[in-house]
Amino acid sequence: MEFGSGSGGDHDGSDPHRRKKRYHRHTAHQIQRLEAVFKECPHPDEKQRLQLSRELGLAPRQIKFWFQNRRTQMKAQHERADNSSLRAENDKIRCENIAIREALKNVICPSCGGPPVTEDSYFDEQKLRMENAQLKEELDRVSSIAAKYIGRPISQLPPVQPIHIASLDLTMGSFGGQGLGGPSLDLDLLPGSSSTMPSLPYQQIVLSDMDKSLMTDIASNAMEELLRLLQTNEPLWIKSSTDGRDVLDLDSYERMFPRANGHLKNPNVRIESSRECGVVIMNGLALVDMFMDSVNFSLQNKWVELFPTIVSMSKTIEVISSGMLGGHSGSLQLMYEELQVLSPLVLTREFYILRYCQQIEQGLWAIVNVSYDFPQFASQCRTHRFPSGCLIQDMPNGYSKVTWVEHVEIEDRTPIHRIYRDLIHSGLAFGARRWLATLQRMCERIACLLVSATSTRDLGGVIPSPDGKRSMMKLAQRMVNNFCTSVSTSNSHRWTTLSGLNEIVVRVTLHKSTDPGQPNGVVLNAATSFWIPISPQNVFDFFKDERTRSQWDVLSNGNAVQEVAHIANGSHSGNCVSVLRALNTSQNNMLILQESCIDNSGALVVYCPVELPAINVAMSGEDPSYIPLLPSGFTILPDGLLDQGGDGASTSSNVHANIGRSSGSLITVAFQILVSSLPSAKLNLESVNTVNNLIGTTVQQIKAALNCPSS
Repeated sequence: MEFGSGSGGDHDGSDPHRRKKRYHRHTAHQIQRLEAVFKECPHPDEKQRLQLSRELGLAPRQIKFWFQNRRTQMKAQHERADNSSLRAENDKIRCENIAIREALKNVICPSCGGPPVTEDSYFDEQKLRMENAQLKEELDRVSSIAAKYIGRPISQLPPVQPIHIASLDLTMGSFGGQGLGGPSLDLDLLPGSSSTMPSLPYQQIVLSDMDKSLMTDIASNAMEELLRLLQTNEPLWIKSSTDGRDVLDLDSYERMFPRANGHLKNPNVRIESSRECGVVIMNGLALVDMFMDSVNFSLQNKWVELFPTIVSMSKTIEVISSGMLGGHSGSLQLMYEELQVLSPLVLTREFYILRYCQQIEQGLWAIVNVSYDFPQFASQCRTHRFPSGCLIQDMPNGYSKVTWVEHVEIEDRTPIHRIYRDLIHSGLAFGARRWLATLQRMCERIACLLVSATSTRDLGGVIPSPDGKRSMMKLAQRMVNNFCTSVSTSNSHRWTTLSGLNEIVVRVTLHKSTDPGQPNGVVLNAATSFWIPISPQNVFDFFKDERTRSQWDVLSNGNAVQEVAHIANGSHSGNCVSVLRALNTSQNNMLILQESCIDNSGALVVYCPVELPAINVAMSGEDPSYIPLLPSGFTILPDGLLDQGGDGASTSSNVHANIGRSSGSLITVAFQILVSSLPSAKLNLESVNTVNNLIGTTVQQIKAALNCPSS
């Protein structure tokens, strides 16, 4: 091949096109040090890479590329080893298969003396037997259900009248029997099952190595963004002119994080962002332990127990990284969670999130939550969480300073109910203030468990011991968690919805309870929400006042009540566990267990009837896990409209008493009733109407007692 004449054929070392690429080889010491770090942490963060760069005299890009190449090399080695092992196993199975086939050629059937059946015919027969057994089981099940509706065995029916599935429709349109084919409903619910509950989506997720590598990069980038959100003030964060909260300036955010423009420019979504800072009565390491203790793969982990009014459900799908040196720093988890507002009118929010923990320095931790979107569930999750989370800084005397950030993108495909619209759009319903206020209150509750002093208002002259106090608080906590579950609109909980929302906005659900700690049988739950022009603090005081309880409490039958036991669980006087007794009644053996709590994001009053012997068991310090509870109660939230200085605002100096200085309250009333404890549970329309009337009467009594309009 000829290259032509002249200077074009003279190639010297100065020609950049012919210059050989120079390669840099690391020294043995550098490789040894890098390998040692790789064994401990295959994905070093930027701070670790800079430290290695200074220590080894290499550029940060060289450190980054070395770790990328090393991870790729390690993955290839593993794949080659796996392929070699699988190939050997495959060869072994193939040889065994050939040997079995040769042996079967010489086998004689002992029954007929003929040749054996082939493998294909054998497996075909087994498949038919299995299908036949399944069909027979299905026929028996349908026959038994149909027999209950027609009053005689299915075998006595004429063969020309088949049973159609449509005739077994148990749906109920609304109260008053509309949409019902008869006066009663026969419900054969499986224990704890729900006929409307879909299979949980996280059960279908299988992660590849590529997914995990991508998740690690996403979590690392999210941590960097969260730290900037936590540590930057104006112009990124501006003070709200209405209530002084930190609100994210979206224009500044777009300039600082351009990759988010695609989300923020979508006209069909809105952004909720907030930041809050406060002091928590718990040391930082203990907080990190509770936040990251979700690796037991249970539905009821510490994250749910710490935020029962906010977290409807939480599930750790997989632990991507368990952290370094036995601690939580570097821990990365893929989780599924649902967040709630305790009302039948507000839908839960679903998230698939990556939770990543990093210790910034001694006594300073950061935990970030960021959405990880799965394409197969894009139609289900209408929310996306941008990097959110908290910065936890140790303080003297076992306290911590916590700065919380919530930054969420919402697509409201279903219109928000008008009475909750202001609360949700203001960012108070799911914002940082509510998270931090709940954390402060729950940490106070935990701290009260460590205080040895007990109440002087005791039951039966017996002052509870420290063990008895812990047992009573444990019982009350289970009662509150049970109540929150019953009010939640999550489909993941085991409730079957019988009724949608009618004119008076009542939702009725039920399930067959077989769990320890709950009465066995069909439990009916009814809940409604309404607004009144009274401040949340005043509404809470009304429900807490023993003198006004007879105006709304059906358990007291119009009688006055007396507090016979009191356990404080917070700095606010309203945060306590109480045991109440109705006076002037023949039911001296029945008491009322109640827990009330309040913070600057809302309030809760939950109660249930408990027999005197069961209370004595808990007061003595024994395990209260099997004491049956069927709680009812109230949730109180601000309406999202700030009070302009009227008498609706609380004048209390305690920060917990000032619930957003709201001029009105959103109240949710929820009752649970044991419909039947018989094995064959039947729910008739009378039971539904009874609980519907109970809800309606209670709402009217509350409005009348507070001098509010009845409509």
